[in-house]
Amino acid sequence: MGEVNRTKSLKNSNGSYTEFYYHFFRNILLVSIPLAIISAVILSSLHISATGSGSGTDSLTISISSACTLGSVVDIEHNTNTNVGTYTPNIGKTTITTLCNDGNGYSVYAVGYSNNEEGNNKLINTDPNYSNHSIETGLNTSGLTSAWAMKLNNIPDDPSPTPPTIESDYNNTYGLVPSYWTKVAGRVSGTTDMAEGSSFTTTYAVYASSSQYAGTYQGQVKYLLTHPSYEKPPYYMQDIAYWKDELILEESVQAIDKRDGKSYWVTKLKDGNIWMTQNLDFDITGEELNSNTTDLNTIEGLEYENGYSISDNIIYWKPANTAITIDFQNTSPVTGWQNSSTEPYSANKTDAIETGHASFGNYYNWTTAIASNNSSTITSGLARNSICPKGWRLPIISNYSNNDFINLNQLYTDVTLDPLFFKKSGYVLTQLNSIYSLGLYLSANYYPGADGIFGASITNKNFITNTIWVNDYGGKKGGDSIRCIAR
Repeated sequence: MGEVNRTKSLKNSNGSYTEFYYHFFRNILLVSIPLAIISAVILSSLHISATGSGSGTDSLTISISSACTLGSVVDIEHNTNTNVGTYTPNIGKTTITTLCNDGNGYSVYAVGYSNNEEGNNKLINTDPNYSNHSIETGLNTSGLTSAWAMKLNNIPDDPSPTPPTIESDYNNTYGLVPSYWTKVAGRVSGTTDMAEGSSFTTTYAVYASSSQYAGTYQGQVKYLLTHPSYEKPPYYMQDIAYWKDELILEESVQAIDKRDGKSYWVTKLKDGNIWMTQNLDFDITGEELNSNTTDLNTIEGLEYENGYSISDNIIYWKPANTAITIDFQNTSPVTGWQNSSTEPYSANKTDAIETGHASFGNYYNWTTAIASNNSSTITSGLARNSICPKGWRLPIISNYSNNDFINLNQLYTDVTLDPLFFKKSGYVLTQLNSIYSLGLYLSANYYPGADGIFGASITNKNFITNTIWVNDYGGKKGGDSIRCIAR
């Protein structure tokens, strides 16, 4: 995810596709707006046949698919200059016109898209030295906290007899810029005039508090028109709180990690938890992570040398400069792996061709798994942060018989099969070991031993095939797999 003008194909019930694409906008000091354009094609087919001497049949079959478009014309640039301590509404205006011949209507969705990242609903300071001083979406018009918001309006004297209906949260009132795909407008039937269509406008407001850093800020909103037959907007890992109740038992869906655009199968299992049913494959670099996208919940009791800081109630973790994801092949030593509990490492098996449920994912030392730069100082208890996406956590082992891993043994006879798909992906020390014969999975628990942690292994034990058992071992330094659970 994330590159400008990336197209996304959505399949209609009749087998045709509608392509959705977008442009980005800029704002000066505070706000501006993206344009979203959706195009479609009308597909038709013709079949004529005739049979036999003395008789004939002339038949015609024609198929016309839904033709729906969403177009935008910028009336006023979404740029403004404003002073601190000032509330500025009605910044710019974009007219968005819908054309749709589908009798079942259409829906228009919106999502924040700052820094080419779906779900990012901030205004970002363009100076990298002040990137932490972004402006969150909000409805403040005064006070100590800056905020920006969006509003939709129908057009006075719209020539179309079928204007769209705007959702109440945005209808001539400012609402929050969504962090996940949110319906903002739509119709329950198509537009009656395909030449005129129907239109609405978008505009923005911003409040800059007296403490807001001066500079140029940029933000984006992406819009999407969907056909009635289009599946729901994509699930995002970080938005699990909004869609987890939609999943029924053992239903699997793919969800996107906002941090890198990778997709993961996730499933509601018989234990009542929603698990990732493929291994985490997130690469670590020196790039700073934050609690908007990563499972960072506290800095209490953590040393600042571990890379933590907090600003505007957002927790940041800056991996050490030595943090690295090492690429290796199965037949080669994992060059560069330091077997360290004081540096975050992960490793990626580059010659693996498996995808989806079959993916080995990455291998992580425990320092990386708990989002730290030094796990050697942790000698008791439960890690409260992790490398999992926001809204997800590492499994917990409270004792040998009652924990997130062992509970699955009571409910499933083989954890390597559908719907769990645990992989015997081996583990990394100086090289990859025990691939296809053993799987080691990390938990959030410290084990009171020499540099020890609790984990789980996929083995054949007590003559039971492919069960998952708790391990306690000196495993902070080696590279193991990760499965995250929804909080």
